[in-house]
Amino acid sequence: MGTSVFSNSLIWFGAGISIAEILTGSYFAPLGFSKGIAAILIGHAIGCALFFFTGYIGALSKKSSMETTRISFGKIGGSFFALLNVLQLVGWTGIMIYDGSLAANGIANSSSWIWALVIGALIVLWILIGITNIGKLNLFAMTALFVLTLVLCKVIFFGKNAVVAIESAGESLSFGAAVELAVAMPLSWLPLISDYTKDSAKPFAATLASTLTYFAVSCWMYIIGMGAALLTGTSDIAQIMLKAGLGIPALVIIVLSTVTTTFLDAFSAGISFRAIFKNANTKIVGVIVALVGTLAAVFYPMDNITDFLYLIGSVFAPMTAILIADFFVTKNESSKKRIDFVRIALWLVGFILYRILMKYDIPCGNTLPDMAITFVLTLIASGIQKKLLKG
Repeated sequence: MGTSVFSNSLIWFGAGISIAEILTGSYFAPLGFSKGIAAILIGHAIGCALFFFTGYIGALSKKSSMETTRISFGKIGGSFFALLNVLQLVGWTGIMIYDGSLAANGIANSSSWIWALVIGALIVLWILIGITNIGKLNLFAMTALFVLTLVLCKVIFFGKNAVVAIESAGESLSFGAAVELAVAMPLSWLPLISDYTKDSAKPFAATLASTLTYFAVSCWMYIIGMGAALLTGTSDIAQIMLKAGLGIPALVIIVLSTVTTTFLDAFSAGISFRAIFKNANTKIVGVIVALVGTLAAVFYPMDNITDFLYLIGSVFAPMTAILIADFFVTKNESSKKRIDFVRIALWLVGFILYRILMKYDIPCGNTLPDMAITFVLTLIASGIQKKLLKG
């Protein structure tokens, strides 16, 4: 029967409402309000365009995110990216639990490791309930989060000391770097989106609704984070919410948003692992990832995620550019091959190019030029291959 447009939208509404999104948004405060909003919107427009095309590939092919990579890179190539995806999802799970536990501890003032265990246990529960049985529970969580973030938004933008158009005197973050930070968050979901669009009953509508929902909610979270940092002078999520007059509601926001977002990371890690080992149990792998992430959150400090976001971009941006070129333009099909060495070489070029472009301040960020160049190189390589075969 397939999942509905509404259920797909709900999943990405939950993914967008995230402590990580608010925290990343707080980094934009040095730009000032107007430039910050411009960078957020431009970056999300770029990232979510890629989000749509990647998700639409999964929706049309009925394959999970990591299964679609075989179209370009072959079986071994697809397994390579699936492994990288599992590793980055373990990292994301740890980061999300870590951020959530610190923020919850800042409000409830007990021990952050206790909150890490609580959040980890709830994520495991979400996984065990399952994506198909979580509808009503997720709807309740999303409704609560929606109301509470509206309250936070009201305090920041419509309260007595509301942020209206504060501009920074000295920028410590360039506009191009800010755009790239806005691109990075939707980009981090590229290796996951097809895991949920592949089962949609209406491929185009479900993918578009998922994209627009995530775009709106993620931009909203970024702007809340930036506005809160400008208003309170801090990027500490707990302090931001406490200064906004939120106590217990803030705790609910932190815990539920962390669980609903991190659940997607852990669950998709199980799906990606099955792309490597067909007989793997998705739920068991997801639970293991949640447990490993919880332990990492307890024992390993993860205070700055910008380098992690850029690493994800450098790996998955060129991979996605090649996949989009092959699926929609060249019609290359390498799923039955063991490995497509030409595409792997193109990816490596794109990866190195991304790291080089990071050294330059490009107004549109470095993801867009990296993907554009990788896309064109893929078209050229495909044309040469076809001529060689004919000749």
